[in-house]
Amino acid sequence: MNDAYYKFVRRDIEHLLPKTAKRILDVGAGVGATSRWLKARYASAFTLALEGNSSLREELRQNVDEAHIVDLNGPLPDVGAPDLVLFLDVLEHLLHPEDVLAQLTTNMPADGTVIVSLPNVAHLSVSAPLLLKGAFEYSDAGILDRTHLRLFTRKSAIELLNSAGFTMTGGVRSGLGGPRTRILDRLTFGAARDHLTKQYVLAGSRISSGTAERPIRWQTF
Repeated sequence: MNDAYYKFVRRDIEHLLPKTAKRILDVGAGVGATSRWLKARYASAFTLALEGNSSLREELRQNVDEAHIVDLNGPLPDVGAPDLVLFLDVLEHLLHPEDVLAQLTTNMPADGTVIVSLPNVAHLSVSAPLLLKGAFEYSDAGILDRTHLRLFTRKSAIELLNSAGFTMTGGVRSGLGGPRTRILDRLTFGAARDHLTKQYVLAGSRISSGTAERPIRWQTF
C-alpha cells in the first residue's frame, strides 16, 4: 500500500461522531492522521492507537497520546475504557474480526460509540463480473484487496456489530456521490443501492435489554 493510504483522514465519519469523547481508540490507525484530526475536535480527549505496521511507529507517536505497534491477530494490550472506538478499514484484514471488535470494546461505557468501516463485496464492480463471467479477481487495493481475509455485505456488516453487542445509530454509504452513480440510483428507484455502495461506515452503541435494531438513517458520501 502507498503512503497516502496510511495518512488519509477519514472525514467521512464526521456525521457519525458523538458530541463528546474523552478516550479515543483508533484501531489500525496508520500514522494517526484521523486521530490527530479528532484531537482538534475533542481537545481534552486522550488518543490511543493500535497499528500493525512497525514502519509507521515514529510518525504515529507524534500524532497520538499513546501508540502501540501490535499484531491485531495476536494478543492485544489493555486499552482501558474508551468511549469512542474506530475500526476504519481494518476488520476485513483480520482472521477473527468479531473477537477483536468484542475484546477492544468490552469496557466501553454504555453511552460510548463505535464506528466501523467495511468494503462492500456486493458492489457492482464485483457482482457484475461474478454474474457475467462467474468469477472475480483479487487486486492490490480496493474491495478485493489481496490482504482482505473477510468479505462483507450490508447485512453481514450490521451482524458483525450486533454480535459484539452493538445496535446501529447511523451509517454512511460511500461511493454514491458521483453523478453517474446518482443517476443510476434514481433510475432504479434505490433498488440497486446496495450494488452502488463501495463501503459501509456504521456507528453503533450498546444494545439495551429489549432494544430492537432501529432503521438506519443513511448518509451518502
